Amino acid sequence: MDRKGNRDLVPLARKLRKEMTKEERRLWYDFLRQYPVRFARQKVLGHYIADFYCAQAGLVVELDGGQHYEDKAMEKDAQRTDYLAGYGLLVLRIPNNEVMQNFSGVCEWIDYTVQQRTAGQQSPSRP
Repeated sequence: MDRKGNRDLVPLARKLRKEMTKEERRLWYDFLRQYPVRFARQKVLGHYIADFYCAQAGLVVELDGGQHYEDKAMEKDAQRTDYLAGYGLLVLRIPNNEVMQNFSGVCEWIDYTVQQRTAGQQSPSRP
């Protein structure tokens, strides 16, 4: 995977960064932006744009709205997850309503996953 590649997706990624959903804004501004391990938002990874990406932890965080639970979308999401997993990345899929209704739980899950995936590296301090 050419993680820096696919220049065709860069303009769309920029547009998505400017037009984040309210759930993406909440997770970014209230947690990930100041998290001690760097996250990028709307990161081009091969053929896809990840909502949030942490290179150090090899982690992709995807926020899923209701459309992701339709059969066709679920198939595409599974293909995307398999593609990214093929490069050693773990994909956390989080429903949008969880971000709004259980924000602290979502943050704890992301933090726990980052801690587990970076164990043995220089330990990030928790926010």
